Amino acid sequence: MSLTGTPFLYTTIVLSVVALILPLVLWSRMRGPRPVRAAARVLMLLFAQATAVTLIFVVVNNQNNLYDNWADLLGTGDHVQQAANLGQDGTGGIALKRLPKVRQIFTAADGPGMRAAGGVEVTQLKGRVSGVNAEVYVWLPPQYHEAKYRNHRFPVVELLPGYPGSAKAWFGSLKVTDQLEPLMRSGRVAPFILVAPRTNLLAGVDTGCANIPGTVNADSWLSIDVPKMVTDNFRAAAAPANWAVAGYSAGAHCAVKLAVAHPDRYRAAVSLSGYNDPIGERNSLAAQSVALREQNNPYLLLRKAAGPPRIALYMSGESGDGYQAGVALEQIAKAPTTVHVVFLPRSAGGHNMALWRPQVPAVFEWLTVNMGQSHVRAGTTPLEPSSAGSTHAALASGTASPAGAVRKR
Repeated sequence: MSLTGTPFLYTTIVLSVVALILPLVLWSRMRGPRPVRAAARVLMLLFAQATAVTLIFVVVNNQNNLYDNWADLLGTGDHVQQAANLGQDGTGGIALKRLPKVRQIFTAADGPGMRAAGGVEVTQLKGRVSGVNAEVYVWLPPQYHEAKYRNHRFPVVELLPGYPGSAKAWFGSLKVTDQLEPLMRSGRVAPFILVAPRTNLLAGVDTGCANIPGTVNADSWLSIDVPKMVTDNFRAAAAPANWAVAGYSAGAHCAVKLAVAHPDRYRAAVSLSGYNDPIGERNSLAAQSVALREQNNPYLLLRKAAGPPRIALYMSGESGDGYQAGVALEQIAKAPTTVHVVFLPRSAGGHNMALWRPQVPAVFEWLTVNMGQSHVRAGTTPLEPSSAGSTHAALASGTASPAGAVRKR
């Protein structure tokens, strides 16, 4: 029975009702020795508590798409076939243009939000470069099947969840297709192809979207294998100017890191409540050593870059939870790098879907402009109040206030 399926939800509801009724009916009707009756009553109470906790977990999991299946929940999933040392650029010296085309079979995806606005398709991809074997979800914009667009190549946005988190979360919890489909039809948002690859690749840890020889090549999975598969199977524009990556929480960190590290692969990145230093997620593999933290910190990568990359960054967050990380990048960014920072007051919500879901339309309108998909001039808008007085170390980690030191999901 699927962890996120309706049958399992209904089963937990029925069991919870039964667990509530049992003590009411049987409590005073117990027969036998006193120890036996006491043990039976304790078991009924434990059963009621267990079913109540399970029901709450299932509801929360379905709403937030934390765990996609039983393997993710139990920590038994492993989607890494091999993790060779691929070098600094993550290609392992492979001439990517010479690789044969990747031909995939797609099927309709199941789960909350996956059938809305035209439906989401899923495929199981074996990454030839990264050695990752995992699912990738794809949603095509309404214009994709229109006759007048038959020769058009579409821009692409990769969508990354937090940790723990499911690749389905953007379609289910954030309702990205429901929100964007009418905006694409009206022309307010460009007809982006949306791609959500699995990021939970190893049991019990966040990969940090890093390449770690012998462990995982998550960076190459997201920035090489997945884009190649998309361009080989769909009318997707291959040029970096047509590719962006967006994420929330741990996925926000990954999005910015990928864009800063690979301006030859991405034009823009969106960070919703993200952080710069990988230590923002203590279960991140990229936080396990000083060297890995430095190699995967977009603040340090941008500061040490040989030249300012041609990328646009959208950074939103509350004070201590994403905002300072954005300001840090804005302070060191030089043209043609642009950084748009959005300050969210505490009254807007917390580190959860309720905060990120309403931002989807504005984020994609910004992507439309800054990826050259609109006639409106691209560029940043004025920043909200800055974090004056914050140290560079705090800004680099995104923990300029005490609240920011709280572990992020």
